[in-house]
Amino acid sequence: MVDNNDVIAILNDLIETSKDGEEGFRSSAEHVDDARLRDFFLRRSKEVGESVRELQALVSALGGVPVNATSIGGTLHRRWIDLKTALTANDNLAVLNETERGEDVAMAAYRDALEIDLPQEIRAVVMRQLEGVRRNHGLVKQLRDVFDAEATMH
Repeated sequence: MVDNNDVIAILNDLIETSKDGEEGFRSSAEHVDDARLRDFFLRRSKEVGESVRELQALVSALGGVPVNATSIGGTLHRRWIDLKTALTANDNLAVLNETERGEDVAMAAYRDALEIDLPQEIRAVVMRQLEGVRRNHGLVKQLRDVFDAEATMH
C-alpha cells in the first residue's frame, strides 16, 4: 500500500488532468457553432468539475492541499494547444477530434492511478470516475462519427 503523501500526489495528478478536461470542454462549448455540441460540452464540463471537487475533497480529507489549476506540462499541455488550434478554425469535427484525444489522455491517467495499490475507498472513487471518463470518451466518439458522416454527405 502506498503512503498518504503518495496517495495525495496521485489524486492531485488526477485533479490536474480533470481540470484540463473541465477547461477543455468549457472552451470547446465556446468555440462550436452547433447548439447540440455546445450543450453537450457544457454538461460534460460541469460533470468533470464535480469530479474535480470530489477529488479535491479527498485530498483535503487526507490532510493534503488539493491543486486548483490545470496542468502546464507534458502531453496534457500539448493536447490543450492542439485543442486551442482546432478551436480557432471553428470546425466542429476538429474540435471533437481534439476533445476525444484529451479524453484519451484522461483515461490513461486514471488507468495509471489504478495500477497503484490505493486504499479501497480511494480506489472506488477513481474507478467510478474512470467510468465517467470512458462514458465521455464514448459520447465524444459517437458525436464525432455523426459529424464526420454529416460532413461527408455535404
